[in-house]
Amino acid sequence: MSKIKTLIMGAAGRDFHNFNVIYRNNAKYDVVAFTATQIPDIEGRLYPAALAGELYPEGILIHDESDLEVLIERHEVEEVVFAYSDVSYETVMRKAARVIAVGAHFKLLGSKPTMIKSTKPVIGIGAVRTGCGKSQTTRLVAKILKDAGKKVAAIRHPMPYGDLVAQKVQRFASIDDLKKHKCTIEEMEEYEPHINTGTIIYAGVDYEAILREAEQEADVILWDGGNNDLPFYQLDLNIVVVDPHRPGHEISYFPGETNLLMADVVIINKIDSADAEDIEEVRWNIREVNPDAIVIDGASPISVEDAHLILGKRALIVEDGPTLTHGEMKFGAGTVAAEKFGASEAIDPREFTVGTITETFEKYPEIGLVLPAMGYGEQQMKDLEATIAKADCDVVIIGTPIDLRRICKIKQPSVRVTYDLQEIGRPNLTDVLQPFLK
Repeated sequence: MSKIKTLIMGAAGRDFHNFNVIYRNNAKYDVVAFTATQIPDIEGRLYPAALAGELYPEGILIHDESDLEVLIERHEVEEVVFAYSDVSYETVMRKAARVIAVGAHFKLLGSKPTMIKSTKPVIGIGAVRTGCGKSQTTRLVAKILKDAGKKVAAIRHPMPYGDLVAQKVQRFASIDDLKKHKCTIEEMEEYEPHINTGTIIYAGVDYEAILREAEQEADVILWDGGNNDLPFYQLDLNIVVVDPHRPGHEISYFPGETNLLMADVVIINKIDSADAEDIEEVRWNIREVNPDAIVIDGASPISVEDAHLILGKRALIVEDGPTLTHGEMKFGAGTVAAEKFGASEAIDPREFTVGTITETFEKYPEIGLVLPAMGYGEQQMKDLEATIAKADCDVVIIGTPIDLRRICKIKQPSVRVTYDLQEIGRPNLTDVLQPFLK
């Protein structure tokens, strides 16, 4: 039989994982190409032979998703596998329409075949959208386990934007490891908070190899999911975070609703800053979709250094990039701080942007009066620094998960906003983690 010619649509994460676990050593298929979207500068690269395996001695080319139809026709593709996350159902089906119109099958892989089994207990923390509060939840779960004497390793959803071979397995235990692995701002935002609380964190490209490394030093593995993607591992407890600032998104985005359906525990985060009717809508949707899930109420109270610098000042608010872009949020912790501590106004960063930051606003015109902390590569980090430097403001409010001042020179007065998960009432995470604490 001839091999099934296959193309994988992705964004440098789930696509590589699906290839590794389903297609890499599968002689029934011939993966002719990847396409890429969401992440800048991924297209035009190669999934290298060293990772692709013996069936692909030349590696596999990565193209921009705009070339999808051309690639299907050129390679006579029979199946197209959709393999990225945090997109509306309408977006998924519009992609499907493009694929089917040129004659190929449109395919979504199941959850179980793409989940790897661990020799250690695995607790997963996922979400229904980007920016719901997974990372702060993971940090609290790690603290509870470590306080009970457990050795914990967190494994973060992939963000391999550099040398893929060098990023096969990455281990982060110190700030110096961030420099060693040449991390982007997005990567630092996910890894640094774990490092600061003493949790070892792994990431990379080959998630079976990563898991086997982590198992050597942990009693419990934490899967720290990215965007609203499905877990890469078979879970012993599945915790999913929802966001009442975006009511209804928990049942209208892929694969967020799948996460909600699979959840053992659902955390309704940000109750302290959301409207009551939006909280109730989310709570109702949880009951309708997954009535057996344990529901925990949570808040994300903010802490601000030098809050007096905000009062009456014109503020440039810098927020987490992915949450604003494909997460479609209009604000974050920085905006909450500006309102709470009396900033006179939030300036519009658009008139000060340069280079790739200007391009970000062109691609995502619905971003509010905030500056997304984009930093997928060295040039984008430089453009972010230059944009902040040009901004006509009295204070820069940093609402990102890391302190941007460590990697960007900020000449204006600046304050940093931090936030952690605060559980409200019972049940709480300690209650649901009891089987893992013994």
